Amino acid sequence: MPSAPLAERLSIPSGPLFFPVTAYGPDGTLDLDAYRAHVRRGVEAGAAAVFACCGTGEFHALTPEEFETCVRAAVEATGGRVPVVAGAGYGTALAVRYARLAEAAGADGLLAMPPYLVVAGQEGLLRHYREVAAATALPVIVYQRDNAVFTPDTAVRLARTEGVIGLKDGFGDLDLMQRVVSAVRTEAPGDFLYFNGLPTAEQTQLAYRGLGITLYSSAVFCFVPEIALAFHRALRDGDDTTAHRLLDGFYRPFVDLRDQGRGYAVSLVKAGVRLRGLDVGEVRPPLHEPAEDHVKQLARLIERGYALLEGDA
Repeated sequence: MPSAPLAERLSIPSGPLFFPVTAYGPDGTLDLDAYRAHVRRGVEAGAAAVFACCGTGEFHALTPEEFETCVRAAVEATGGRVPVVAGAGYGTALAVRYARLAEAAGADGLLAMPPYLVVAGQEGLLRHYREVAAATALPVIVYQRDNAVFTPDTAVRLARTEGVIGLKDGFGDLDLMQRVVSAVRTEAPGDFLYFNGLPTAEQTQLAYRGLGITLYSSAVFCFVPEIALAFHRALRDGDDTTAHRLLDGFYRPFVDLRDQGRGYAVSLVKAGVRLRGLDVGEVRPPLHEPAEDHVKQLARLIERGYALLEGDA
């Protein structure tokens, strides 16, 4: 049962969905000035929405107080120009607490992440997300990945849940997603939203587009927004020639580099933001910084990506 304001604003995005990193100072505490600058730059570059304090934003590393402060800062920095969606996770009680903190901070919606560690059955997962959805008036996007993977029947029941407006897929089973989309379309018709939430989602977005899934998260937008926007436009316009050029020349090499270290889906992105001139600090443990040679490779890859854009001029 979609909530019209957020669902309508996300349904036809004007640009990539922006998942900002969380900025820390030299002493490891929040650097809100740098964080606001990062969010503002993303919105001004053309982001369609800001997903604050989610995976790329190190949700796992933030205290509840820091989480609320960051969400509030993201809301202030966007100034209502685009919606702000905040992460919520861990066990049910904590997920509900984070959801209420996000609501108090002015967020427009929630990205409900998998419960902490436990591998639960479908009934337990459904109860968990229904309790999160019932905790606030905020619309909820459920994040499918790891230990929270849904059968088509459970997806239908989620789509019928008041407050749940969409499903973000970080699992990557296209056969399952096709069955989910088909089941929801026939058994819970409406404007239910689907998102490609795989790491570096551009790499798989052509395949997801074939399922009718046009929304996707963009971590690289954090540090190369022009490249992310060019890819987004190419998908929108059916310009597969440009999409393939960017995939072959930038995204695939980036994924190869990202896969050189655990946690690089966050720490390499954060290194990219620093390379582009904004000091957002290092990642917090248990993540670690990329190797120096990998950062140098990233710098060269960024240059190559922008050279690909110049070829379009």
